[in-house]
Amino acid sequence: MRMKLRLGPVSRISMGLVSLAAFLLLTADLLLGLMPDQSDIARQVRKRSAESLAVQLAALIQQDQFDTLRRTLHAVISRDSDVLSIAVRRSDGEVVAETGNHTKHWESPSGGKSTLTNVLVPISSDQGVWGQIELAYRPTMPKTLLEWIKYPGVGLTLLMLTLGFLLFYLYLRRILQRLDPSAAIPDRVRTAFDALSEGVLVIDKQGHILLANSVFRRMHPGAAVELTGKRIKDLNWLTAAVGDDPEQQHWARAMRDGASITGETIRIPQDGGEPIKMTLNCSPIQDDKGTVRGCLITFDDLSMVEHMNQALLDSVAQLEVAKRQIELQNEELKRIADRDQLTGTLTRRAFLEQAQQHFLKVLAQRGELSCLMGDIDHFKAINDRYGHLVGDQAIEHVSQTLQAAVRPGDLVCRYGGEEFCLLLPGIGAASAAELAERMRARIEANCGATVIPGESVRITISFGVASVAFGGSTLAELIKQADTALYVAKNAGRNRVARYDEALQMQAVGRVAA
Repeated sequence: MRMKLRLGPVSRISMGLVSLAAFLLLTADLLLGLMPDQSDIARQVRKRSAESLAVQLAALIQQDQFDTLRRTLHAVISRDSDVLSIAVRRSDGEVVAETGNHTKHWESPSGGKSTLTNVLVPISSDQGVWGQIELAYRPTMPKTLLEWIKYPGVGLTLLMLTLGFLLFYLYLRRILQRLDPSAAIPDRVRTAFDALSEGVLVIDKQGHILLANSVFRRMHPGAAVELTGKRIKDLNWLTAAVGDDPEQQHWARAMRDGASITGETIRIPQDGGEPIKMTLNCSPIQDDKGTVRGCLITFDDLSMVEHMNQALLDSVAQLEVAKRQIELQNEELKRIADRDQLTGTLTRRAFLEQAQQHFLKVLAQRGELSCLMGDIDHFKAINDRYGHLVGDQAIEHVSQTLQAAVRPGDLVCRYGGEEFCLLLPGIGAASAAELAERMRARIEANCGATVIPGESVRITISFGVASVAFGGSTLAELIKQADTALYVAKNAGRNRVARYDEALQMQAVGRVAA
């Protein structure tokens, strides 16, 4: 894991001041020559030492003391570490004495002029030029890092930079403690910003953070440090939420356009957790002349709102489920209230409500509608002979036969104790009478044996048939007509079907005969 070296403001300012001081020092040296030229000093020293050596060697040569001359050369090299090699060469090119690896270090200067590293000193005699002394010196400029550090100019500069940095750092650290921007903000202002429920960040035009309230510092672990003076673009967790392009970041656009940006939704990433959804608002800060000086940025946490919305949605869903359950229960209660407990057919109240709707619809559309009234024959005798339990079974089986014979849209009602009423939308009197006859026959054939197996119980039913075609203008009149036809069927011997129009004809014939 790579560690980043982070310098504080005091360290950065100290380094800047030291660098500036070094620049001024070097500039002054370049213009005024404040620091001595080491090369020039070395040139003068080497010139004087070479000339002195030449005088000494010339005397030895004139006395033919070449052994002493060689010992003198070795003594010079051992005393002066700058001298790499020395040679005494006659004018014919023969080397009469040398010390050091002269062949390696010596380079004959062009034009016979001495250089800083290769010095030529001529030796004269009475006959003319006898020869020359050749001295090879070390280079004056360093080649390795250690040599550069030991070089007087570099060493002095490094020492000044180090001491200057320490002095600047100690001085600025004490001074900036008194000039800390965060300390300059009144406590009441900081407290007011910290009391807000939203995160607040104030930056200058260059993007430096001037103030961050406590809510903002809790938005991310990276915001929990001292932010004053930092650049907002260095908050990687924030730039990851708004985009890496500095020109398109919301606060940059707000300051550039001089207009507020509101309602921008962002997600702040969290280490090892779900991102925090927030609403970002940016308002440029302008002076009296309208010049943008910075930006006020606010962050509204939507996580709690989302949680509350989700909780509300869950509550609404639960209410919908409860509402549906209540509706189902109400439907069940209505079904129980609308249905006869013994037979499962409609109660009289429910039948009349639904029948009224069918009747009005048929009248409006001039359609057909028939009504049947049925009554179990001699039902009292069944109760008296077999008991009420068998009587209830007889009613139940008769109702099952009636419900099995009609269509899904037809209405079957237990109108009284053993009396049933049926409403048949879209069916005329003739078809209704045929249906009544089929039901009568089935009841006669099947219901007796079903109620008491092995017993010769005879269960029959009589029907009266009425239709809107017979002139009934209300539902009550239609039912009354069917009841009248039922009365006729009973008087005619029971176990039969009678139509209301035929019953009227029979009554008319009876009155004439009377």
